[in-house]
Amino acid sequence: MTTEKKKATGYDKYVDWKIFIIPVALFFIILVLPTPNSMMKVGTQYSVGTKNVVNFLTQELFQKKSSDVDQWQLVTAQMMEKNMEMGALNKARFMKRDAKWCKKYKIPCEGTNFKKANAFIKDNVDAEKYNAIMKKAFDYRMNVLDYNKLSENDTKAADKGIWAIKVSIALMSFVVLCFVTECIPLPAVAFCIGLILVFSNVISRQQVAMLYWSDACWFIMGSLMFAAAFVKTGVDKRVCLMMFKKLAVPDVRWITLIFFLIITPLAAFISDHALAAMFLPIGMLLYQNSLTEEVPEDKELAKMLMIAIAMACNIGGPGAPSGGARNVIMMTYLNDMFGFDIGYFQWCTYCFPFLFVMIPVTWFMVNWRFKPRIKSLRPAMQQLEKEIGKMGKWNRNQIWAVIIFVIMVFGWFTEKAFYQIGIYPVRLGIGVIAVAGAMAYIMAGVVNWRDYQERVDWGVVWLYAGAIIFGRTLDETGAAYWIASSVIDFLAPFGMDKGLPLMATANGLTAVLTNLMADGPAAAAVGPITLNMAGMVHPGTTFLPFMAMSTAVASSFAYCLIIGTPPNAIVYASGYLEPKDYLRVGIPLWFCANIVILLVTGLLWTVMGFPGLPAY
Repeated sequence: MTTEKKKATGYDKYVDWKIFIIPVALFFIILVLPTPNSMMKVGTQYSVGTKNVVNFLTQELFQKKSSDVDQWQLVTAQMMEKNMEMGALNKARFMKRDAKWCKKYKIPCEGTNFKKANAFIKDNVDAEKYNAIMKKAFDYRMNVLDYNKLSENDTKAADKGIWAIKVSIALMSFVVLCFVTECIPLPAVAFCIGLILVFSNVISRQQVAMLYWSDACWFIMGSLMFAAAFVKTGVDKRVCLMMFKKLAVPDVRWITLIFFLIITPLAAFISDHALAAMFLPIGMLLYQNSLTEEVPEDKELAKMLMIAIAMACNIGGPGAPSGGARNVIMMTYLNDMFGFDIGYFQWCTYCFPFLFVMIPVTWFMVNWRFKPRIKSLRPAMQQLEKEIGKMGKWNRNQIWAVIIFVIMVFGWFTEKAFYQIGIYPVRLGIGVIAVAGAMAYIMAGVVNWRDYQERVDWGVVWLYAGAIIFGRTLDETGAAYWIASSVIDFLAPFGMDKGLPLMATANGLTAVLTNLMADGPAAAAVGPITLNMAGMVHPGTTFLPFMAMSTAVASSFAYCLIIGTPPNAIVYASGYLEPKDYLRVGIPLWFCANIVILLVTGLLWTVMGFPGLPAY
């Protein structure tokens, strides 16, 4: 009697060459295709645009080339150029910049250079002249700067920039197909990304090594480590029982609803990374304790719980400015480009209704797409009570696990604010704090390294590291900008360049890009284009803040791929999910979310209006 061979899943798979040859072939086909003019234009702007615009500005202001001016004059031009990139074309925005802003954008303004630059613009360039110069500089970058008219050195730099965009687009097709088909183990895709970028001379080997250990990767690693400590000590069991023991009927549908009701609002104020890491061991525990001799395995239940945690984190981020970098980026763009300011509470007033609608929509979607055999989690609750009864009172390791975790969460909340007010001499970042917490567990004797070695899914760490490199490459090479501008230009003749159609285009484009790169860069790539268009067709109206908020909201629609958001990657570490499971719920949810934000805009925001602005 022959036994059926068990299907290989996850990390057990080998390369499926019959499928893998497709993304490989597509990668090389894109590389050999003729380069479109629009790509050459963007490549030129990203590679030599900054240098040429600075030179243009020094000639306009000081009648000298950038190579011949004094340092403070160069700083003046560099500050103006950076403002122009951000869409801030008026003098008032320049005058609000400070040395800290210059340092953020790597503009050297040591000593008196900043003061001289600031004083020159204040005393010698009136608002009208400043605005005229900035518009000429913008026109120079967008329309006058021509690849065919560049110097020999600039042509070489532009060629490298154009090549980098082409490689990035080819890499995008390769990565997406590999993730969707699983034709190669997913952590291996992460290493392919780095190798391709080095072999194609897009980035150096030193740069790729540094990118693999970004702050976000440290956070993923540290989060999985403290989740391992929670599981080992049994703290996850105590927390889980406290959350769900009051349920009269611990039905799986009510359990997932509680996940959404707790996680989603919190994600507007607490890092979604942290929430996913906190609830991952709880979801795994619920599943493992629900299995019986009659039902020794229920993959659908495991997938349902994991996906519910990830999606609850994803839909909560737009609720408040603190919910993600994307929100702050769009607020900054709106302020820099048009001088409109959205306050913290005001943002919550407009965007929390989106959360209220998406909670039942997403909960329904998760319960519709996954059909577990186990319906009641009462056995899990009873089993937890027994196990906790055997534990007795809180022991030393459990207390230390909670104390270290609370300190770590406090650090995530405050590290940016404490750095800004001078309590911390250096910016720590959430990744450093997460790893510090993981080390604190070792120092306190809560875990040893073997616990981390066996309980942490190191493949997920490398997987997300590759995703970070991929997303940053799309952003920094200009590939994301090229995609955004190409789509907007293509749809303009069809009447999609104003009103709600323009917003739908911007949202859809942002929602596609955010599945391929971090939410912040996705918003940063699309935001300037769509806000500029909004300013042209609906100047000085409510459409401008509405476009800023809707773009930020759409950049949270990373529901479809493992690499879309840290929560997606973190729950993948459970070992219960496959890439196609994200697509099962992610694709319909992606369409629903895009419809919901348009309905919220048309039916709620339009009625609410925006203080001081006429309707569009």
